Amino acid sequence: MTINDIQDELIEDFAFYQDWMEKYEYIIQLGKEVPLIQEDYKTDDYIIKGCQSKVWLYPKLEEGKVLFTADSDAIITKGLVSLMVKVLSGHTPEEIAAADLYFIDQIGLKEHLSPTRANGLLSMVKQMKLYAIALKAKGQI
Repeated sequence: MTINDIQDELIEDFAFYQDWMEKYEYIIQLGKEVPLIQEDYKTDDYIIKGCQSKVWLYPKLEEGKVLFTADSDAIITKGLVSLMVKVLSGHTPEEIAAADLYFIDQIGLKEHLSPTRANGLLSMVKQMKLYAIALKAKGQI
């Protein structure tokens, strides 16, 4: 599946829920499914700057694809990073760097998050793209 296919699927999934309480519950559920980062990587080196909660994100390059694992100390934030991992993990660095993440606006996420969470989400996106560019440049982190 392409990044856009996954985004379109998420847009459909979110359209199923009528109100934002249900959508938040879905985000929390997604957080329970995130590929968890190894404890060794829960260090300051892998913390996403700009998030109010602690969010750790670890990238690795396998067979030309970037795979992300993550965790957070807050359930909503864990769900948000899970959304981003779901969309971007398993794609090439080029695909990740060039991705237009239109699903964030289309599901109404920006306007339903607190300003600090919205900034944290943008920080996640920025960090994931930076990791992809760095992995491409180095061949490996």
